Amino acid sequence: MIKKRSFGLLILLSIITLGIYGIIFWYTFNEDVNKICEGEGKPLPNYIIVILLSIITCGIYTFVWSYNIGDKMQRVGNRNSVIISEGGSTILLWMLIGSMLCGLGPFIGMYILVKNMNLLAENYNAKIA
Repeated sequence: MIKKRSFGLLILLSIITLGIYGIIFWYTFNEDVNKICEGEGKPLPNYIIVILLSIITCGIYTFVWSYNIGDKMQRVGNRNSVIISEGGSTILLWMLIGSMLCGLGPFIGMYILVKNMNLLAENYNAKIA
């Protein structure tokens, strides 16, 4: 069973815990995406590896991961008749170009990821129930 997530709660608890909740949130998010997308190509790397590669590449790998996760969720959604109109390229554009909108773009990209994951989780939970 995959639980639905709240974007507002992510932002609030990340601020209160100085980012620690955000790391835990994205770690479990990544694991759940791998569970839902099982059999859909190569699984996403562990989120701890994503953090380390992002540090090594000065944040560039975060964009690669965001694109990959958005693209994977769209492919799985299409395969399971779940309409996900935003793919990896949309997420990447919000993360990169949306940063010029007073820094709000990455938040919109993260919101889209959470929204799409909730759609996939609802479909996944209905199948296993």
